[in-house]
Amino acid sequence: MKPTIGFIGLGIMGKPMATNLINAGYPLIAYSRSNPDATARSPKELAAASDIIICVLPDAPQIREVAFGKDGLLEGLKPSSLFIDMSTTDVATELEIQRRFEAKGVDTLDAPVSGGQPGAVNGSLSIMVGGRKESFERALPIFQVLGKNINHMGGHGAGQITKSCNQIATALITQGIIEAFTLAASAGIDLTRLKEVMSGGFADSRALSITGDKIIRRDFNPGFKLELYRKDLNIARQAALERALEFPGTELLFREMDSLLQKGKGALDFSALIQVFEK
Repeated sequence: MKPTIGFIGLGIMGKPMATNLINAGYPLIAYSRSNPDATARSPKELAAASDIIICVLPDAPQIREVAFGKDGLLEGLKPSSLFIDMSTTDVATELEIQRRFEAKGVDTLDAPVSGGQPGAVNGSLSIMVGGRKESFERALPIFQVLGKNINHMGGHGAGQITKSCNQIATALITQGIIEAFTLAASAGIDLTRLKEVMSGGFADSRALSITGDKIIRRDFNPGFKLELYRKDLNIARQAALERALEFPGTELLFREMDSLLQKGKGALDFSALIQVFEK
């Protein structure tokens, strides 16, 4: 018999992930303050009815609220249940959750994802997991419903550090694509042809495929919102600062993102960053 999953967060990523779990035959109850499809009245109620809890929320304040707030998860946890945070947040938040939940007999995994909404819909997410190996093995059948590239990266917090590495690399690759497309457009080069040429060489990447198509179509509907990418990049910046590391490329991108957020464009896709360079 499959474990009952309590799912928190039915947004652009969470809802298709929850749908895939239901389609795979998992009993599922959900909690969301803003989604009428939710079936639990509080995180506490959800925790009391769940064997495994999955959380997909925007940032640390929302995660802490459902974990530790009034009628939060901490008040309803069942011993031997498992908490999986598939949000992207800071390591300190994950370690606090692990410490406080462990006192209730509950282990935790941090398991942020990459792949955006298409990956959530198709069940093809990359999942980066931190926590105990035994808990990873327990959660693996669930991860296999949600993703294709699933990796246990180390102890608690290792998943979040891996996600920060992913976001830094992806952001800087995308920055290069945006600058290349801006130069081509300024010279009157057809962007569809440019993408075809770049796809045949060392510049080929998923970022080129996805971001290039969005720029060509001028489609800035979010696969991943700019404001959320800025949040992720800020987490990476803070992780670097804690280790006395300097990442000038990351800092530059962070400022460029801020410039669009200040213009009220945070809900657009990350590819909308090309508007920083267009005149």
